[in-house]
Amino acid sequence: MKISKVDDAAIQALQQYQKVDKVQNESNQKVGGNAAPEEKVNLSAKARDIQQLKNAVNQLPDVRDDKVHELKDQVDKGAYSVNGQKIAEKMVTESLLDIFA
Repeated sequence: MKISKVDDAAIQALQQYQKVDKVQNESNQKVGGNAAPEEKVNLSAKARDIQQLKNAVNQLPDVRDDKVHELKDQVDKGAYSVNGQKIAEKMVTESLLDIFA
């Protein structure tokens, strides 16, 4: 039994594979050259919607001047009243949400 023939066949197959791989690499380099690979980012429809909403929110003013002037006028006239019960309920509700969240 000649083991060398098996080794020769394995070596030949390996060499053939290396030749094919080398040719493929060379052809890829010729086609692509030294240019950097192109990078693409595909956003889902949901991501685009979120981006549009974020841009819309960023365009809104930080302070609602009309609301501020309305409240200032009410305070100046003495017409602004605070409902302590509603404030307490909101505080308790927010505290409970923070605890259970």
